[in-house]
Amino acid sequence: MRLLHSLLVLSLLPAWAAEHRALVPRPQEIRYAGGTLALDGLSIRFASEPGAEDRFAARQLSAGLSAAGQTLVPVHETGNATPAIVLVRTGDVAALPAADEQAGPDSREAYTLRVSPSGAEIRARASAGLFYGVQTLLQMVEGSGSRAVLPAAEVRDWPALAYRGFMMDLSHGQLLHLEEIERQIDLLARFKANQYFFYSEAAIELEGYSLVNPDGRYTREQVRRIIAYARERHVDVVPCLELYGHMHDLFRVEKFADLSLPRYGGEFDPRNPRIREVLDGLVEQTAKLFPSPWYHVGFDEPWALGKLGVAPGADPFQLYLDTLRHVAGEAQKYHKRLMFWADMLSGARIFSRHPELIAGLPKGSIAVPWVYNDRPDFTPYVEPLAKMNVPTVVAPGVWNWNEVFPDYHQTFKNINGLLATGKRYHTLGILNTGWTDSAQTLYRMSLPGLALGAAAGWQSAPVDAAAYFRDYCGQTYPAAVAAEVAPALEELSSAEETFTKVLQGASIHRFWADPLDPARLPRLEAHREDLHRARLLAESAQERLQRALRMGGDPRTLESLLIAARMFDYLGMKNLYAVEWAGYFGQLRENPDPELVNFYLNTQIAAQDHGMLADLMDAVTGLREQYRQAWLEESTPYRLGTALARWDAEAEYWRAIQVQVPRISRGHKKGEPFPPVDALRPQR
Repeated sequence: MRLLHSLLVLSLLPAWAAEHRALVPRPQEIRYAGGTLALDGLSIRFASEPGAEDRFAARQLSAGLSAAGQTLVPVHETGNATPAIVLVRTGDVAALPAADEQAGPDSREAYTLRVSPSGAEIRARASAGLFYGVQTLLQMVEGSGSRAVLPAAEVRDWPALAYRGFMMDLSHGQLLHLEEIERQIDLLARFKANQYFFYSEAAIELEGYSLVNPDGRYTREQVRRIIAYARERHVDVVPCLELYGHMHDLFRVEKFADLSLPRYGGEFDPRNPRIREVLDGLVEQTAKLFPSPWYHVGFDEPWALGKLGVAPGADPFQLYLDTLRHVAGEAQKYHKRLMFWADMLSGARIFSRHPELIAGLPKGSIAVPWVYNDRPDFTPYVEPLAKMNVPTVVAPGVWNWNEVFPDYHQTFKNINGLLATGKRYHTLGILNTGWTDSAQTLYRMSLPGLALGAAAGWQSAPVDAAAYFRDYCGQTYPAAVAAEVAPALEELSSAEETFTKVLQGASIHRFWADPLDPARLPRLEAHREDLHRARLLAESAQERLQRALRMGGDPRTLESLLIAARMFDYLGMKNLYAVEWAGYFGQLRENPDPELVNFYLNTQIAAQDHGMLADLMDAVTGLREQYRQAWLEESTPYRLGTALARWDAEAEYWRAIQVQVPRISRGHKKGEPFPPVDALRPQR
């Protein structure tokens, strides 16, 4: 009765009043009451006989509360000990999303949570709902140690979308350690995602393919370990394959080269009768390996389609669709629901010319429209499919695949914008994608983006971009650390945006570009102040992250952010130094005084200890080692050598300029015009 009475006098303050922690994702309904429940002396128990999934949730709750209160919060399966948090499951276990999952207040994942000064209760129909109630309760803890409490409150919560997935690209870039994948799954589960899409072009060991990508794949036993780990956290691991294009890892092996169009290419040749046998075998092996009811077959970006191997009178798009239908038929033998990338059918690319393709799709298959930029209207990517009653899962992305640091400003707009359009057309869910196209991405920088996609799929309202870093960091780090990390994330995002705009290209590629290139230098000179501001942002972020680490912030996440800040600092330095050198050479062309030549070239630029070239070489060689260590923290050595070769080439470029400077200095003769600044560039 005391709990009921307390809930009758619930405060009418907004759920996100300043005195309470912001929750991520935001629950559908939450009201706070007066009073608190102390963690000291609290226990956890079940209302009835628990299953393995319930016990796992209780252990997570116990560990989280014990850490916050610095005192043991035990789990009791029976008894009436008070005060207690009581876990009540009223229906079946239902641990993972089914093939036709439903969202809403009566869903498998819905829960209610009540906290009063005398105790608390989490109630749900299924084990997944209990698990998500546990995650919310852990986020509500305020204070620490003996002062740690739970505020009195009532929560009614459920997912806005039934499917909330993240796709990890395990083929374009590095091969993550299993422990790193598990950490990603932990993070996703905390923020209420329920799918992990395992993207593989040739990243899984399969029978008959021992020559395909032997150094860059997971064994079947490792995949099973990931599946089991995720299941405990109510995350379904979905195979995300490529069964038409993006198969170069297969076709570069001579044994399979004749299957591609062109030879050693990336796409199956749909005219080759042997591809059906190969596809059937790939489907059988992967369908048996992954118990998920969903099965993503790729079929995106067929660049050669319609350009090569077209027989007179044949419709290449019909060949594509025939292959998709064949794969769908094979997958259905294993009771799988097919998914495929919808770039061929959404937007204006093909649909406007071949609307009949949509009508010919395999029955019940799920189209996944993906768009990765910021645009005022995403309707053309979703509406044509919805009008033909094709179910969809929309796929925005963490904007990180060709960037030094993720462009979170673009990411916010992309996720919120595409998801809003998807909801308008009753999409089944969100598949937040994480690509590694540049093969240089340190993926821990993207962890806030993983949580962002999970939260966006659960809550009804768009994620508040202005508050997200504060809210996410508030749930990820101690308060003092969060106060440093949140603004550092904003500074790094702003630096990324500025460098991309000024350098007119993806920042990781511009990172290696020659700033002395005569075609590039005038723009650098015109945007000197922008480069200056971007470098200051990077330096401020470095200071904040250094303080966060000194305060005990998690080095596993913060050190990669610090590397990003240092990379931006270097990127600003190299381009600003080039502008500075251009100024020196401009002065020397007007006044080639030997003493001034010696000062600018031999002292300012090329002094062996504290010259500007030494700065650049020190920075790039130091960063190389930090980058190498960070890579190996996350991933196996696969493709690390290729990535490090870029660092070595960058250092060699500055060393070659260092050799060039005295040649220019000694070679200039009095009375002759002084050479332009691009004379510094090494002779190729």
